[in-house]
Amino acid sequence: MEKIMKKNPLYFCLFLLPTLLAFMIGFVIPFGMGIYLSFCKFNTMKDTKWVGISNYVQIFQGDDAFGHAFWFTALFAVISTAAINVIAFMVAVLLTKNFGGTNFFRTIFFMPNLLGGVLLGTIWKILFNGILVSMKQTLTSNATYGFVGLLILMIWQQVGYMMIIYVAGLQGVPDDLKEAARIDGANDKQILFQITIPLVMPSISMCTFLSITNGFKLFDQNLTLTGGEPMHNTEMLALNIYNTFYSRVGYKGVGQAKAVIFFLLVGLIAIIQLRFTQSKEAD
Repeated sequence: MEKIMKKNPLYFCLFLLPTLLAFMIGFVIPFGMGIYLSFCKFNTMKDTKWVGISNYVQIFQGDDAFGHAFWFTALFAVISTAAINVIAFMVAVLLTKNFGGTNFFRTIFFMPNLLGGVLLGTIWKILFNGILVSMKQTLTSNATYGFVGLLILMIWQQVGYMMIIYVAGLQGVPDDLKEAARIDGANDKQILFQITIPLVMPSISMCTFLSITNGFKLFDQNLTLTGGEPMHNTEMLALNIYNTFYSRVGYKGVGQAKAVIFFLLVGLIAIIQLRFTQSKEAD
């Protein structure tokens, strides 16, 4: 088959076409239309009116909720990324030790990642409110409760997934290298920071990228756990865009402009993070 495809490139194009069409229909065309609509005022696709950059001007001049949502999301993403990766790495180190039942515990830790965000948000909302009711409070009565609740939910869901990636990285660290370091007098702390962590930096780069982008893109859990309450104080970027687009009449163009800004922000932050962590990888 490979020889046939080399002799006749038409076969290659024939196999590529279904995937290319799906990518164009499912991503490229909607993405291009989304950018165009961010410069329009519209309620439906049939009544679009070009308004230039007025949607973007409206965001930066008169939408304090979007600015608050950005800083709330940024703080959440930074704290959740640090907590998830530290806990996941520690769990991975423990589960690469030679003791029975490691595969069982890996499965248990990974299972929360299989649950949907709406289901998780609903379950944890019931749990948190059940605890807070003893203090005559609810999850949405204070922004701090909402922030901590979202943080606990995110950590509980994501640690197992990141742990699997770290386990794969740790298993690739040669035992001979660590044994040689011990013979030279290195202690466990020195081996961890001078050998293990530099050699698993590719895993750290991947996990940091996934956790920080997941933190910025969080939507389902935010919608079901707090709904942005109280007074939109726990509203994250994705939920703010959703509410602008669907809950405010005549603001669909503004919501679309927010989505474009959101894409650029997440993309820029992800690129900076990848450049930084990849520069720390061992050769």
